Amino acid sequence: MQTDQKVANVGDFDFIVVGGGTAGCLLANRLSADPKNRVLLLEAGGPDNYHWIHIPVGYLYCIGNPRTDWRFKTEEDPGLNGRALGYPRGKVMGGCSSINGMIYMRGQRQDYDSWRDAGNPGWGWDDVLPVFKSMEDFHGGADQWHGAGGQWRVEKQRLSWEILDAFRDAASQAGIAKIEDFNRGDNEGAAYFDVNQRAGWRWNAVKAFIKPIKNRTNLTVLTQARTTRLIFEARRASGVAFVRDGQLTEAQARAGIVLAAGSIGSVQVLQASGLGPGALLHDLGIPLVHDLPGVGRNLQDHLQLRTVYRIQNAKSLNTMANSLWGKAKMGLEYLLTRSGPLSMAPSQLGVFARSSPQFDRANVQYHVQPLSLEKFGENLHDFAALTASVCNLRPTSRGFVEIVSPDTEQAPRINCCYLSTIEDQQVAAQSIELTRRIVSQPALKPYQPEEFKPGAHVVDQQALVKAAGDIGTTIFHPVGTCKMGRDDQAVVDAQLRVHGIDGLWVGDASIMPTIVSGNTNSPTLMIAQKAADSMLRAHES
Repeated sequence: MQTDQKVANVGDFDFIVVGGGTAGCLLANRLSADPKNRVLLLEAGGPDNYHWIHIPVGYLYCIGNPRTDWRFKTEEDPGLNGRALGYPRGKVMGGCSSINGMIYMRGQRQDYDSWRDAGNPGWGWDDVLPVFKSMEDFHGGADQWHGAGGQWRVEKQRLSWEILDAFRDAASQAGIAKIEDFNRGDNEGAAYFDVNQRAGWRWNAVKAFIKPIKNRTNLTVLTQARTTRLIFEARRASGVAFVRDGQLTEAQARAGIVLAAGSIGSVQVLQASGLGPGALLHDLGIPLVHDLPGVGRNLQDHLQLRTVYRIQNAKSLNTMANSLWGKAKMGLEYLLTRSGPLSMAPSQLGVFARSSPQFDRANVQYHVQPLSLEKFGENLHDFAALTASVCNLRPTSRGFVEIVSPDTEQAPRINCCYLSTIEDQQVAAQSIELTRRIVSQPALKPYQPEEFKPGAHVVDQQALVKAAGDIGTTIFHPVGTCKMGRDDQAVVDAQLRVHGIDGLWVGDASIMPTIVSGNTNSPTLMIAQKAADSMLRAHES
């Protein structure tokens, strides 16, 4: 910590938002809607002016890129047979909405009802559905389930693949019905994902919530501003210290501060500021402001098992992208029509299913792709292939995040503890078996699918669990590290106020008590909206 450096001051604000990602962009928009409120938005990354952010397939060039990704690493994980994973998080305005898969998903009714029933009033499905609808601009217009005219654009994808159509048919033959919409509270079935795009371009949180208000004089947005700690007056959060251009700087907040740095970043700021497990902070020499043992605990993520099949008699992105002519054709198609492979989300076809009859609702999700690769950032395989990534939607394994230094520039320790429970191991084995059942259906027979990963020789339960550890990887959905609730591990209450501290909220995916049954980006926006509402109510009272 730079204690001898002269500290600059950017002045007083009503609200300070820490993190300019998915949640932070919406929070800045809502909190600054009243011109009387002065709002400061701090983003540690840079502006979203990298061209690959906006071309949908550009996620391949943003993940693992230090310009746009924090490039965190997990600890070596016994559940992954000792492997460590790259753990992408957006380091740019728009956060993960600038580098993610653009899939529009809410989760299931029971996800939110369980939050409500655990003692969090106002968080049931019937409470959050109007919030989703209020911000939505749905391609089909407004109806019972969707909204129109909002800022969060939702469109159909602009391409299709013969092999994915066949996989959907095969799922139907395996007893998984074809549906048209995953976002009505029960997402069981097979359909093409809707995406956050507009006319073939990525639609990130910056375009939705910041660019339309760029002329608001009461909103200050600072990029390359890394928060180092919160400032307190007794038990009240009164300001933020951050580093920008090498200069240690402070800002004061009259009404409130909200952390929107995500399930990793918000934990870093809280722990570095003296809010967290007392023993950890003592060991790091950080003065304890308030002992909150749950800060950094309860980490949940969707572990995807990337099963890969070689195919015949159908095109895939592998064969197209591995030739100069194929690359040129894809580029020309996107240039002229904003469609084709360059417009595609990482996953186009989705399937929600039950890995076993023991489950009363869909407990696994497929992201099906007409491509294959060892991992993001590496080249596609040189053969035509199909990847059917399947994840356990509601894992029972729990991990943690801990800082290793008071300096927020140092990456924290991230331990996901994947496959650390018997149930998660059983679901992993069942998921591979379900994939094989789908692939064996008549609809896929013309394409002669041949299992490449994990390999058809892997059959018994123990071998399937080990194979899951070999091929499993994050699907980039960390949540839960600042959980909402009333128990001794809860960090925030149902109004998203940090327990024991005045003037401080958390408004991102870290507050989820349990992970939602699907992609997490749009639920994060819903959480941010509810945080903004809570802060504005407190300010007006």
